[in-house]
Amino acid sequence: MSNNILKINVGADVKSTLTLAQQAMEQLSVGEEATPYYGVGFKNVSQMLSVFTEKHWDLLAALRENGPTSIAELARVVKRDYKNVHNDVERLMEWLAIEKNEEGKIFTPYSEVIVDVHLPRQRAA
Repeated sequence: MSNNILKINVGADVKSTLTLAQQAMEQLSVGEEATPYYGVGFKNVSQMLSVFTEKHWDLLAALRENGPTSIAELARVVKRDYKNVHNDVERLMEWLAIEKNEEGKIFTPYSEVIVDVHLPRQRAA
């Protein structure tokens, strides 16, 4: 298990992401290795919950518990239809939460997922 952490930011100011990129560039410019940052951002909570649904969290938990596996085996573990699990895995791969290894098995490369939700400055209309 890696020590990588996936950071999910909801409603964060773009400036914070640019600051991280600037720090990485500064590290690289002086010959240092940049600190890896694994993160995805969403405009609001609804957007985040459309990607990271309850069933998706279950898949991530099962992968973390069981390690690299096939989609068919993952579907058996979570007792869901193969086609639906396959579609969910594809969606989570688009958002960097699941990867495939050299043997074609899927896994989550993170030891932890942190969700950081920033309150909106104003209510939605």
